[in-house]
Amino acid sequence: HVLVCPKREVKRFVDLTTEEATDLWISAHKIGKQLENYHNASSLTFTIQDGPQAGQSVPHVHIHILPRKDGDFVNNDEIYDAIDEKEKELKKKLDLDKERKDRSMDERAHEAAEYRKFSF
Repeated sequence: HVLVCPKREVKRFVDLTTEEATDLWISAHKIGKQLENYHNASSLTFTIQDGPQAGQSVPHVHIHILPRKDGDFVNNDEIYDAIDEKEKELKKKLDLDKERKDRSMDERAHEAAEYRKFSF
């Protein structure tokens, strides 16, 4: 499960410029290909929860990309309940008023190198 965010932090998808929205989806497209290959998945779910009434718990635009495999959920739409549950858990753990600790540069570089192996 990967989140793809635009460089400029904005709350809503409609707040992005056309160029930013295009770049966001092109990035999601490229990352999706790599995720699917890396996880030996057969499909991908892309989703945006745009605004609090849509279930957005983090106040900036982001696309969820989830690699999918046959039988990962009994009913396909259960994935949305799983996303909601994980978002609620994250919100409990993450104090948005405090700076969170990101993975180290080495950790991120290693992860990026692993995904790049599956680039086209």
